Amino acid sequence: MQAVTWHGKRDVRVESVPDPKIEEPTDAIIEVTSTNICGSDLHLYEVLGAFMKPGDILGHEPMGIVREVGDETGDLRVGDRVVIPFQISCGSCHMCDKQLYTQCETTQVRDQGMGAALFGYSELYGEVPGGQAELLRVPQAQFTHIKVPEGPPDSRFVYLSDVLPTAWQAVEYANIPEGGSVAVLGLGPIGDMAARIAHHRGYRVIAIDLVSERLGRAEARGIQTVDLRKVGSSLGDVVRELTDGRGADSVIDAVGMEAHGSPIAQLAQTATGLLPDSIGKRLMQTAGVDRLSALYSAIDIVRRGGTISLSGVYGGMADPLPMLTLFDKQVTLRMGQANVKRWVDDIMPLLTDDDPLGVDTFATHVLALDDAPHAYEIFQKKQDGAVKVILRP
Repeated sequence: MQAVTWHGKRDVRVESVPDPKIEEPTDAIIEVTSTNICGSDLHLYEVLGAFMKPGDILGHEPMGIVREVGDETGDLRVGDRVVIPFQISCGSCHMCDKQLYTQCETTQVRDQGMGAALFGYSELYGEVPGGQAELLRVPQAQFTHIKVPEGPPDSRFVYLSDVLPTAWQAVEYANIPEGGSVAVLGLGPIGDMAARIAHHRGYRVIAIDLVSERLGRAEARGIQTVDLRKVGSSLGDVVRELTDGRGADSVIDAVGMEAHGSPIAQLAQTATGLLPDSIGKRLMQTAGVDRLSALYSAIDIVRRGGTISLSGVYGGMADPLPMLTLFDKQVTLRMGQANVKRWVDDIMPLLTDDDPLGVDTFATHVLALDDAPHAYEIFQKKQDGAVKVILRP
């Protein structure tokens, strides 16, 4: 089959690899019909290369048709149309019973000290071949799937793999009070969708970015925006001016370690990528290498007693935090990868023909799988208006 494989920093290729096979009775094989490039894939493309091996198959946002099932895959049947969550979870362990599917005790990557295994996301998360491919082996398939109806296009449902539940959890974790305000930092796919969800649910949204196309997408949906290029270091003052001098009730940091504005941390990230893997891994695991300007901004613009919801991915282990400010402002922090299936029942009623969240037109680019190298490049460089890319095998 053809698959998108990692070969080094900013080097992804489409090449022939062996077809996946059933290895365990809980496995299934799906034929992928659509698969997305995620913002966190860019971390592998740029920063986390020390944890990758040449030939690793990328991708964790696929959907498709079940082509083969093991003997212990529950009610999953050949021919079912399914979306595959980005995390692999059994659905029956202690953590899954608490709907903390990203902490599944059956698939935890214990040798790395990490939570549930993820598709296509480095040795940190189990080195499981990813979904940017023609075929995908799904471990723990008795639970790691979401059945969706025939009829509507893939674009209606494919974001259930990651974008929709991640954005939904970001809004839930933000604990926005009734009639309250939420500032969304970063209007990539997750921030964009989180802003749409919060706006749909009746909250006042202040959407913040520095890319014209991303700001335009939010404005087209009636969402208030702030252009970072125009306010610079006065973002906190601008947000406080918009919120009676207090700051936003809640802030969603949808940026993570791709934040701009911290040249020292950017240098640390670049240096880490140039080191031998054994040293680079240790530096990522023990040192502060994140660009924390987005998080610092969140701490500044949230009101006293407010909540910050972190959905952007951070990778450093010893980055400095302004604990005095967090403590003094009595800020609540909630964070973590989305527990996908926890939110599906809440989201599904919105995936109707009325399409209130705009999922049918959410992708800016729909490209063939063979175009993956080009897609990664324009997404990483924010070129050609690239915000979300669907690949079609």
